[in-house]
This record gives sequence, structure tokens and C-alpha cells, in this order.
Amino acid sequence: MDTKQTIPEWKAAADEIWAVLKETDRIMKENAQKQALEAAEAALRHAEIDRIMKENAQKQVAEIDRIMKENAFRQAERSADLDKKIERVSANVGGLNRSMGELIETLIAARLWEKFPEYGLVRSYQRVPIYDETNRIRTDIDILLSNTDKVMAVEVKHELNKIRDVDEHLKRMKLIRKYPPLETVNKQLLGAMAGGVVNPEIMEYAYEAGFYVLELTGESVHLIPPPAGFTPRRQW
Repeated sequence: MDTKQTIPEWKAAADEIWAVLKETDRIMKENAQKQALEAAEAALRHAEIDRIMKENAQKQVAEIDRIMKENAFRQAERSADLDKKIERVSANVGGLNRSMGELIETLIAARLWEKFPEYGLVRSYQRVPIYDETNRIRTDIDILLSNTDKVMAVEVKHELNKIRDVDEHLKRMKLIRKYPPLETVNKQLLGAMAGGVVNPEIMEYAYEAGFYVLELTGESVHLIPPPAGFTPRRQW
């Protein structure tokens, strides 16, 4: 073999292989750099997208919170306005009821004593308070008719339509006996109930309790005739 001829050929082949390896290494490094760059860019894009999404989410949460607070404030305003309207209506209705009650009481009180000629109750008082031993007002008597030895406590209702009304007057009679106003001391005590409108069933219940019953008719008061066998109660 002629070594002078084979060494250059071998060297040329080695140089070519080395050149290929170097190029391959360069390409691989470039690709690695490119991939690293792309990965970094992708990471940045993902980070930006994540930031934007978080920012949007925060904005949405903040907007929802603002809307909810605004709605709650408006609801509170509407509720406050409604409460004021209800208060005004209640005050007006209450005032009307008081006015009606006072009017009915005044109409019934006028010459009421004439409805009981057998008792001769010539004196009449309105809104007589009943105080207990601590000087606290326990109740009052709408109309009190009186003479020298008898008194009649009259409870007036706009509408006499509840059993409770009669029961409360029974309690009132006991309080009159327990804490007697000056005009009732040592006098026989009678009771009556009057109303602008009288429920027949409640009227019967009042008679069973021993009360007289009166009803407003037009501008005057009418003593409803008691049933047969009625005996007015005198002991409380």
C-alpha cells in the first residue's frame, strides 16, 4: 500500500466528518437555543395571559361587588321609604281611629244618664283614670255615670265585636273595686258597654257578664233592651 496516497484521503474524510459533526453540533445548539427561546416566550405569554385573566377576574369581582352594594343600598332606600309610608299611613289611620273613637264616645256620653232613669245617674264623667297603690295608671273608665250611692262604668268601642272587649271590661270592673276612684268609693257598681256597631253574639256575651249594652244610632245612643231574665251585675 502506498501510504503517501492513503493518508491525505483519510485526512480529507476525517475533516469532512469533523465538519459534519461541527455543523450538527451548531444546528443542535441553535435548535436548543431556539427551543429555549420559544419556551421562554411561551412562558411569558402564559404568564401574561394568566395576569390578564386574574386582572379581568378581579375587575369582574369588583364590579359584581359594586353592583351588589349598589343594589343593597337602593333596596335599603326603598325599604326606608316604605317604612316611612307605612308609618305615615299608620299614623293617619291611628289618628282617624282615635278621632272616630272620640266622636263615638262624645255622642254616646251626651245625655247617657237619661237611658237609666231607674238609677238616677245624674252626674257624668269621661276618661276617669284608675291608679294603683304605686300611683301608676292601670286603666281608665271611658264614661262614669254617678249619683250618691251608685255608679255605672261604661266602656265605649268603635265596634263592639270581640269577646276580649267584654273580658277586659270585666277586669276593669275588678280594678275599680280594688283601686276605687274617689267618685266610686262606697257606691254600688254597675257596668255597661256601648259601641258604634254591636255584634249580636258579643251583645249576648255582655249580657251574660251582667253588662247593659248600648248602640249608637244616628246621632243618639240606644239602650238595647236586655233579654228576659237579665240581672245587672253589682258584685265584682
